[in-house]
Amino acid sequence: MNLLDRYDVSPELAWVAAFLSGVVALVGGALAFPQRVYDEVLWRYFIGPVRVDATEYDCLVYDKSSAEILTPESTSCLADANQFVVTEGYTVTSTAGYIAILVFMLAGIYLLLDRFSLRPYRGFFYSLFPFMLFGGVLRTVEDSFIAALDAGATPGLEYPVSALLISPFIYFTVFAIALGAFLLGKFLHGREITDTWTRPIAGAGTAILAVSFVYLVSLSLTTDYVSLYPGILAVTLGVATLCTAGVYVLADRWAPWVHEGTGRMGLVVIWAHAVDGAANVLANDWTQIWHGLDYGAKHPFNQFVMNTTNSLQGGTEILGTYVGEAWPFLLVKLAAPVLILALFDEQFMDESPRFAVLLLGAVVAVGLGPGTRDMVRVALAI
Repeated sequence: MNLLDRYDVSPELAWVAAFLSGVVALVGGALAFPQRVYDEVLWRYFIGPVRVDATEYDCLVYDKSSAEILTPESTSCLADANQFVVTEGYTVTSTAGYIAILVFMLAGIYLLLDRFSLRPYRGFFYSLFPFMLFGGVLRTVEDSFIAALDAGATPGLEYPVSALLISPFIYFTVFAIALGAFLLGKFLHGREITDTWTRPIAGAGTAILAVSFVYLVSLSLTTDYVSLYPGILAVTLGVATLCTAGVYVLADRWAPWVHEGTGRMGLVVIWAHAVDGAANVLANDWTQIWHGLDYGAKHPFNQFVMNTTNSLQGGTEILGTYVGEAWPFLLVKLAAPVLILALFDEQFMDESPRFAVLLLGAVVAVGLGPGTRDMVRVALAI
């Protein structure tokens, strides 16, 4: 910050300059070294997985010599020395890249929101909650498009437009919608049309969440490629809620300092990750029993937990009883938010409420977004 003051450069201008410099560097590198930068980095780890996720294929094979994208119809999911295979999901490289982008974009969002009053801070935090659910449901809408392709039907949106509903682009889509609701709330409150500016935000988020979910339910009633298993929703939400209540009460009794800064906001943070944990356990270990479909882990960490569990307990059973191999992930997703909440002490919340609320919102989003998607996707059997 002292360097910016010395040259009389605002943080906002510095952020925009850094953003444009990054774009120019990526575009310039892709044009100057197309195979090294675009093919083997951008397409292989970022664009390709999104492309696969938007199709009915399990993989795509990129041929370096011809710069052609081969589908499983013309090749298997095996590659020679002049090719590489791309599948949907995350890798260590893409995860590191997305974390860097997330941190950078959070800085930009902070600078943007710094120009507005966010009081009441806690009210602002709660008003964003429907958008975090909306992100997961909207991602499942794209899953329904793939189900349509698999069934030989026409999806609601096709690639490349459907990429707006796939990670990481969906985060920008949801952010743009949430920003529009935020500005609308500020406008309505400024014109004294509403008593608060947070309620219009929550109302807008709830409305688009309802529309997205009703769309999916309508597909389950009118098509053969989407089904609805409401029991899965009930079990996932029930387990997540019970676990959240238990963890919150235990922390409040044995380590009350964990919640001294966040208070009831901690319930939202823990519940968000509990949903993610419960949905992962159900999807990976129990849906095969529930409705015959098999779901696998897409994130390297999830797969690592499952592999480690399988190795330590010698399979998917303990003392002859089936327990699966994903159950420790729920424990991880309950412990992690508690450790994070411990960092948000009362002093931090009082001295930097804007920054604290922004970080808490991000913590909720990275848990509840994927968790909601997994839960709703499994409940719709797609």
